[in-house]
Amino acid sequence: MRKAMIGIAFILASAAQAEEVVIAALGDSLTQGYGLPAEQGFVPQLQAWLDEQGADVRLINAGVSGDTTAGGLSRVNWTLTPEVDGMIVALGGNDLLRGLDPTQARGNIEGIMQAAQAAGVEVLLVGIQAPGNYGPDYKAQFDAIYPELAEAYDSLYLESFFAGLSEGDEMPDPAALRSFFQGDGIHPNAEGVARIVARMGPEVLALVAEARALE
Repeated sequence: MRKAMIGIAFILASAAQAEEVVIAALGDSLTQGYGLPAEQGFVPQLQAWLDEQGADVRLINAGVSGDTTAGGLSRVNWTLTPEVDGMIVALGGNDLLRGLDPTQARGNIEGIMQAAQAAGVEVLLVGIQAPGNYGPDYKAQFDAIYPELAEAYDSLYLESFFAGLSEGDEMPDPAALRSFFQGDGIHPNAEGVARIVARMGPEVLALVAEARALE
């Protein structure tokens, strides 16, 4: 009887484990949690939010400070391990800081989407809007990358990593929202991250649902 009970417990535990969805967050310093205690970073706060919703999800922090879209592309294949069911892609900020060619950024993001597609991994693509100081043509080209690729690859899409800091759909001006940012005016503080997570969380739940549907 004892052996039978152990066997039943093992089967139940295995089934529960099989239901867990693993999501990799591929990004830069915003994803990595730059400047914050580990527990206050984006991935830990998002994990806590998902846990509160009762979602059986495990997040992997694949954020690297300073990474460009090229850097994300170079490491996407070893990020997409067999256990990964879904991926949040939030890259492009460092391309903008360096004024890199939008055509190159588009090619890199598309390469990431193709790798995910080949691996059978669902994606939530998080956009970013270029500032106006590079000119209207640059901004138009860069801003179009994310919605167009999300449509082309039939992925989930969130218009901006900073969407939770604004009432509307546009990326807010960090100078007007200093209370949500660290001293550099670029990286959100813990409260800013909490707002970002509250906005992005439902999109991640949708990603989890899509990933689970493929299991």
